[in-house]
Amino acid sequence: MHTQEHVQEHELGNLLRYWRRQRGKSQLDLSLDTGISQRHLSFVESGRSTPSRELLATVSEKLDIPLRVRNVLLLASGYAPVYEEPSWDIAQMAAVTKAIDRMLPQQEPHPALVLDRYWNVIKTNQAAPRFFGSFVDLEERPRPRNLLDLMFDPAGMRPFVENWELVAAGLLQRVYREAIGHVVDQKTMELLKTLEKYPGVKALSTIPRTHSPVLPITFVKGSERFSYFSLITTVGTPQSITAQELRIECMFPLEADGK
Repeated sequence: MHTQEHVQEHELGNLLRYWRRQRGKSQLDLSLDTGISQRHLSFVESGRSTPSRELLATVSEKLDIPLRVRNVLLLASGYAPVYEEPSWDIAQMAAVTKAIDRMLPQQEPHPALVLDRYWNVIKTNQAAPRFFGSFVDLEERPRPRNLLDLMFDPAGMRPFVENWELVAAGLLQRVYREAIGHVVDQKTMELLKTLEKYPGVKALSTIPRTHSPVLPITFVKGSERFSYFSLITTVGTPQSITAQELRIECMFPLEADGK
């Protein structure tokens, strides 16, 4: 598995070549997709030509390059970055935060969580800490609380998850599938290495993939069983790094009666 940071240290040509190959594109393929001549693309990748902002924007769009990395491309070309990473409490994010604030209460009495790209919990509805807090003492866990760490830690939710190995293997598959741009970056790799320190995690790669339409997670406490599956919401056509990297995870009960 490659990471974004492996190529960010190099020049523009290597960056573009890296992402083109990640998408399985030849220079000819990219030329046909963008309308930019193969010769010009070759000159940019070899460092013989400096691309315009328009070229970078077009290539980035066709290669589905994450906004964070598009800033790196711009900087490598001598341009100022254009994609901001605003905090949640500024006016620029008001529309997104307002929508989230409307969504979270609608999920009651079932848990809903807002996560960043590294599975850190940014925000929840009231049901989420109430539910997870009924199994473990959340106040003992460092902030920001990390959902993956909570699920993998033997001192966290792991002892309460039925068929934990299957669930954990499915969560690891999600990490790769939901990575921004479908490429895992260095910080996510560090998170995965931290999880691998827990017993049994390295062996999860041998667990076969499930062909079920959803991956149910059943939590068991005494005689009680709670089975959920998740729906993930992301921002359509995000224009900032913060908006692109957030996910809203809503947990729905598997029972037909919704209880």
